[in-house]
Amino acid sequence: MNHIAPKRDVGTLLLYTFGFMLLWEWIRPLDKLTDTGHLGVFIFYILLSFVLAFFNVRIWISFLIKAFYIGNCIHLFYYEDSFFSLKWLSPLVKDTLQNISYVVTGEWVELSNVFRTLLFFVLLWLMTYLIHYWLLNRKRIFLFFLITLIYITVLDTFTPYSANGAIVRTVVTGFAAMGILTLNRILSKERIARDYSFSKKWLTSLTILILISVGIGFIAPKAEPIWPDPVPYIKSLNDKTGTTQRIGYGVDDSELGGPFIGDNRVVFRAESEARHYWRVESKDLYTGKGWVTSEEDIQRRTISPDSDIPIYAFEADVEVKEETARIYTYMNYPHAIYPFGLQKIETPFRSAYELNPVTEKIYFKNSQISDYSFLYKIPKYSVSKLQLIKTAEQARLDPVFINRYTQVPENLPQDIQSLAIEITKGKETWFDKARAIEKYFDRNEFSYDQKNVAVPKGSEDYVAQFLFDTKRGYCDNFSTSMAVMLRTLGIPTRWVKGYTDGDYKQLTDNGRKVYEVTNNNAHSWVEVYFPGSGWLAFEPTPGFSNNVSLNYDTYKDDPKKAETPLPEKKPEPKTPDRLKGDDKPKSTSEFSFKRLWTDTNLFIKRVWKGFLLGVIILAVVVFAIYQKRLKWMPHYLVWTFRYRKKDENFRIAYLALLKQLERYGLKRKQDQTLRDYAKYIDYFFSTRAMSRLTERYEQLLYKGSLKNGTWDESKELWENLIKKTIA
Repeated sequence: MNHIAPKRDVGTLLLYTFGFMLLWEWIRPLDKLTDTGHLGVFIFYILLSFVLAFFNVRIWISFLIKAFYIGNCIHLFYYEDSFFSLKWLSPLVKDTLQNISYVVTGEWVELSNVFRTLLFFVLLWLMTYLIHYWLLNRKRIFLFFLITLIYITVLDTFTPYSANGAIVRTVVTGFAAMGILTLNRILSKERIARDYSFSKKWLTSLTILILISVGIGFIAPKAEPIWPDPVPYIKSLNDKTGTTQRIGYGVDDSELGGPFIGDNRVVFRAESEARHYWRVESKDLYTGKGWVTSEEDIQRRTISPDSDIPIYAFEADVEVKEETARIYTYMNYPHAIYPFGLQKIETPFRSAYELNPVTEKIYFKNSQISDYSFLYKIPKYSVSKLQLIKTAEQARLDPVFINRYTQVPENLPQDIQSLAIEITKGKETWFDKARAIEKYFDRNEFSYDQKNVAVPKGSEDYVAQFLFDTKRGYCDNFSTSMAVMLRTLGIPTRWVKGYTDGDYKQLTDNGRKVYEVTNNNAHSWVEVYFPGSGWLAFEPTPGFSNNVSLNYDTYKDDPKKAETPLPEKKPEPKTPDRLKGDDKPKSTSEFSFKRLWTDTNLFIKRVWKGFLLGVIILAVVVFAIYQKRLKWMPHYLVWTFRYRKKDENFRIAYLALLKQLERYGLKRKQDQTLRDYAKYIDYFFSTRAMSRLTERYEQLLYKGSLKNGTWDESKELWENLIKKTIA
């Protein structure tokens, strides 16, 4: 097709107006159905795009205007620095790169508001271009008109949005646009000269027809629906009892139960020296349906990067081993994932973080943190010391602490406590009772299942349903049941959630093991408090092991130690040293394929974001260059052949000319001879150059040779034709 700029007449203005109104109907419902703000900004952007297209503004100028507008809006919404200081560009680029990685991995829920706004602008940019293409090039709008109708009718049916006026506006706008496009196609196809009186009659008839149709629609009586409303039935299918969840870390644990499906998306990779569970948070209030936090509105504590983390895990005199580890996250969670016994965290940005002292959940203030190191201590508990505690009176714990971690609902079924007493019959110490309940779930009557898992109905208790009815479930069922049974015995217990150790992948050159943790590793377990020792993890779920280190010593055989009073207050943890270890592989002079593989993985991990950005930029540049080939290709061809002297270059130049004419839109038909095609080109450009060049090319084809100086004589004619194809 010929490259012809769109005309700026009344018909084109009407088409752009109707296109703008149709696209506006897509924006209107967002005000009521989403929390999208500043809709006027987006509507003005659509209007700006159509104005630039109507006046045929050069593409690079239009690009700069739109980019400036988008950048100014994003700065206005999310940044406080001066727009022209450009300090806000750096965090914007970082945020964009981070979110591109989420798009690649399909983590749509992790996208930031800044990136969502940018994507929305890009979507509107593409939509305005498509409407421009459909209206001016294809001269068809029915598909977009139909999709718009379906969109607003679906919203009117299934959402609170009322589309009565929107349907009328869309029908009027769509039929008006299709009528004008039909007129343009008739004039173009039949080669009828544009006559103002003819167009006026056509548009008048079209307007009257649309007004009559809309009027009849308003006046005509409306029958009652033949079929019942399907919305209540469809909504009933979304009842929680029939909903299958996707496994992974979640915030809301107030209603546990129900089946879930697996998800092998990687959450993080860890470099550590030993296997262990990874904590996220703990919860202390059991409701009968699930777990919540007893103090929801507690003030978070800000922790500086050089400070110890005030998380109490065990007493100071417990035997420990210091270890370091490093986390590489793949999902944009705002919280830290850490092992039991955490002492200190180091981040690349040395930024502060916040701690919820109730749940012991750590929040990063800097959302760009994707890897961090930490120092932690692995405790080795004395079993003899653990077995010293037999009663709450002997433990001498603070009543507030006891009440908090032995809480159960007032309407908890008595059968749960009776079962706990029966299981622990003959056991005197807290430790032996906890071990007895932990081993109780190894019985054959309990099954680990992720699919056929019930949800308690009405006033039914979650633990009672599992223990006495279904006896089938996953980690939440087992861990919650153990925690509640221990609490009925007066033993302080909390419910902990996080991840298991993951799958071993490789060994680094510095001796660390690399573990890959996916959503399938999301898990919950139990921690029991023992005065004089601290919190100790238990694993009631069959098939899982938490690798707790126990020392079966002779502590209880020493009467002096046995009679030593237990501390009433938790001692302050000692200040640990700086993080030890080197994350970089140790250098060696010997060649190793293993080291080469490790170095390659680390290199890819460091540069993949920049590489991806470079590929995207390169693709955009290549696409832009390709789109503008009608502007630069003629100059390139002229420059290529300008300094060629030999006559054999004529054949190559002629074929290049044919190709360039085809790019321009003057394509040669299959049954068209070269002479007829040359006459058509000469007629189009009002010249005789193509016929002369074709005569010399036919002479070359039929005689196999050219007379000397043919290329010198033809070069000027050839260049003139090439330059006429500059768009």
